Amino acid sequence: MPGPVSNRPRPLQALGHMTKIHIEKTLNAERQHVFDVMANYANYDKTMPRYFPSIKVRSVREDVAVVEEHMNLGDRKLVMMTKHVTKYPELHEVYVIGGNAKGTRIVERYEKTPQGTRVIIDAEIRLGRLASIIPKKTASDFDEMIAEFAKIAES
Repeated sequence: MPGPVSNRPRPLQALGHMTKIHIEKTLNAERQHVFDVMANYANYDKTMPRYFPSIKVRSVREDVAVVEEHMNLGDRKLVMMTKHVTKYPELHEVYVIGGNAKGTRIVERYEKTPQGTRVIIDAEIRLGRLASIIPKKTASDFDEMIAEFAKIAES
């Protein structure tokens, strides 16, 4: 049986100009509610305006959406075109298809547990040379945003 899981982000490695991050959190909330908060990209600007000052959904077809996002990650201001793919209430995948973080991929899994919901996030974040030089800062900024999402989901 594997050892205990830390809630701290782990910058797995900086490859080229990419930082890989793995985060696991167990939240005291129902899986559907956690998914409704954390994967509701259309309302990120209302739920988390500090991180997402502007969101514009450009198109939606079944479980795939293309979204223009303005995002603040630490001291970086990003403008991105993203593709969100969802499988309710289990999976949310985000692909940055244009803009500052093009090539970034984030996979969020939501598992039902007796304690509530385990959220597992694997991210490959591409922010250019700065991200590869200071991967711990990128991981810390990303974890701070995820922690705020988690607080909202548990409330």
